[in-house]
Amino acid sequence: MELRQLRYFIRVVELGSMGRAAVELGVVTSALSQQISRLESELSTRLLQRSATGVRPTDAGVAFWRQAQLVLRHADEAARAAQQARLSGHVSVGLAPSTAAVLGLPLMQAMRTRYPDVRLHLVESLSGHLTQMLHARQLDLAVLFRSEAARRWSVMPLLDEALFVIGPASLPGLPPGETAALESLGSLPLILPSGPHGLRALLEQSFQRAGLVPCIAAEIDGLALLMDAVRAGLGATIQPGSAAARLPQATLRLIPVAELHARRPSLLVSLSDDELSPAALATRVTLTDVVRTLVREGRWPGACLHDH
Repeated sequence: MELRQLRYFIRVVELGSMGRAAVELGVVTSALSQQISRLESELSTRLLQRSATGVRPTDAGVAFWRQAQLVLRHADEAARAAQQARLSGHVSVGLAPSTAAVLGLPLMQAMRTRYPDVRLHLVESLSGHLTQMLHARQLDLAVLFRSEAARRWSVMPLLDEALFVIGPASLPGLPPGETAALESLGSLPLILPSGPHGLRALLEQSFQRAGLVPCIAAEIDGLALLMDAVRAGLGATIQPGSAAARLPQATLRLIPVAELHARRPSLLVSLSDDELSPAALATRVTLTDVVRTLVREGRWPGACLHDH
């Protein structure tokens, strides 16, 4: 029996709906139902009565629900006591510029609240550089877009991001519709990062699948300068919505790429658990919590959580 199962069960009982509970908990309904079924199997009794209108606890479920609330309250108190022991240390986290635009500040704020004595070192760099830094043990963890995992790395899918064609409305060749198919971008001058980085590799694969050779006007390995060039009308770019998070929305058009396969996966990659300090392990959990909150609250444009 896991604390997670208790939390799931309590929320299902409180909401009276498996679907609503799944949305609030940030899991798919099938996974939630499976966890409840495992709990019932372990207890050898039915806890919920399912019907077309929702779910309600059985007599055994009501008794279990009351005790489960007490267990979780004690668990939360134990967690607070552990946190008050003042976990300390130094943790290095790598974020790509577009990811940092959405995640960086909320992560810093969450870490300061939870672990004020942990010194957080944030590195903002392109994903290819972050991969090299992980190999060199210069980072504890990073959010990357391709795993290319070394044998001892821990890799956890975080989310998928929709891609957008981004450019000034007046740019010749910018698709006029609500979505943009890759095949319609053949003559559009594009400004992209260079080959070694995760986004460019993903785009190359998508263009190849569409049988198209893109028109590359410039390669810029830096998000701030790249977006400055786009705003200046030197070309368009293809980026996740987070790339424009720091820009005034009125200055550029963001057109969703139509192809469903053209999505950027974000992976939380870290050294193996036995190489991470307690502070780094706590940071990994905190980062995951912050990501889920940002996506659920609609503060990460075009992102959806990866189904675990």
